[in-house]
Amino acid sequence: MSQDKPTILIERRADAVAPAERERLLQDPGFGRIFTDHMATIRFHPERGWHDAKVVARSEFALNPSALVLHYAQEIFEGMKAYRLPDGGATLFRPDANARRFRSSAARMAMAELPEDLFIASVEALVRTDSDWIPSADGASLYLRPFMIATEVALGTKPSAEYLYAVIASPVGAYFKGGAAAVTIWVSDNYTRAAPGGTGAAKCGGNYAASLQAQAEGAREGCDQVVFLDAVERRWIEELGGMNVFFVFADGSLQTPPLTGTILPGITRDSLITLARDMGLTVREEPYSIDQWQADAKSGKLTESFACGTAAVVTPIGHVKGRKHAFTIGDGKPGAVTERLKAALQDIQRGRAEDKHGWLHKLG
Repeated sequence: MSQDKPTILIERRADAVAPAERERLLQDPGFGRIFTDHMATIRFHPERGWHDAKVVARSEFALNPSALVLHYAQEIFEGMKAYRLPDGGATLFRPDANARRFRSSAARMAMAELPEDLFIASVEALVRTDSDWIPSADGASLYLRPFMIATEVALGTKPSAEYLYAVIASPVGAYFKGGAAAVTIWVSDNYTRAAPGGTGAAKCGGNYAASLQAQAEGAREGCDQVVFLDAVERRWIEELGGMNVFFVFADGSLQTPPLTGTILPGITRDSLITLARDMGLTVREEPYSIDQWQADAKSGKLTESFACGTAAVVTPIGHVKGRKHAFTIGDGKPGAVTERLKAALQDIQRGRAEDKHGWLHKLG
């Protein structure tokens, strides 16, 4: 099914949510609580390849209790968004980058690799089918979750021969409750997210499961998110529970941890590096230690920090807490560079600014 224009069968549900109820739900969608009427699905079998691509009514899966995903965690996913444009149309943001990362994650997890054109076609088909679910409110969007699970019925530590790929969609508002102006971060020194040679660069569920205990610890300490240090020296900053991190210095330069295989190559991260350089800012991809972060924040050498990702977009970091660390970044509020980059990114995503890099994938 890797032809030039993959065919996706559309089977519209007869009992779709009524327009009035849908509009009510879109008034305050929250994040990840409301889902659209349909989902896209494609199956893989070694004798048939990728087949049975369709958009159908969103429903529960029938899954055998011996499916390999339930025992050996062969599972990957993506996070992306569809945006409402000023002219009423819709667009995806860099879906080709998501498609490439999905294939990379599949390769790392010894899973069948979904062709990139089929990935994009499935997302397009779902968004077009459920286009009425794309919110138009400022800051809102349609969050898309493509994912793949191992479905072969067997017990034994081996790659699955069969897979189910699916895409679901959820209209969303702000990721953090109340649209937090700046978040407080907990430094995890008990737990690590990934180690060299592990799955840190793959977008798989196990990475996020590994972060949950640290997230809970941070929540007990009154923090919004957790930042992980490297697994070897417990010194170098890697990423947050689900976001990459940037540091902004008094000289206007930016720094972010390098992609060495233990952190996720974020698409928002990559976009912000490009936008910052477009603005004439220096961006370094270099290691940065937790002790240096604290020292630079206290001396004033570092003036801003922010986290970024598809879900949270760009989120300023105001305070950092930990057993050995406690400091405020700048005045604890969003900084000028952070806000400028956030505005530049969102203006492109929502069609309010020129798309110089060809990132928008308009759906008409």
